[in-house]
Amino acid sequence: MAHRLRPEGLAFVESAPVRLVFTREMSAPPERVFRALAEDVSGWAQWFPGVTSIRPLDDGAGRDVRLTGGGRFRETVLVAKEAELYAYRVDVTNAPGLRALVEEWRLSPAGAGTRVQWTFGADGNVALRAVLRLAGAGLGRSFRNAVTALDRRLTP
Repeated sequence: MAHRLRPEGLAFVESAPVRLVFTREMSAPPERVFRALAEDVSGWAQWFPGVTSIRPLDDGAGRDVRLTGGGRFRETVLVAKEAELYAYRVDVTNAPGLRALVEEWRLSPAGAGTRVQWTFGADGNVALRAVLRLAGAGLGRSFRNAVTALDRRLTP
């Protein structure tokens, strides 16, 4: 059953009860990485494990995300700053126990490539918070695999 989450802003990634931060470097330049994140929304399913489909909504202001296992998210894009920052929050989900979720992708130059930092800020009931903390290693592995796959996709 879908339920509405608390509408948090970008600052939530710094104060969330569960905050997971992952970093990895890529060969592709920040501009190409940003375009893959913010403009080729449907392409996420090709490089991010667990994502079965994403489609842009409201002329790019939102996203409809479907995950392996049946998870669904209706998101609002909070920031899309060229080659630097892409962030969104989940507004509606079928994930039980979740109260708020904001994800931030920060990009910075790293030599000829890009340093990608993904921050996952969430709030939920006690059980969900515990699960998310335990799932941190798996989310980190998923992030590393995603960035590696995206880099292969973007680098000729």
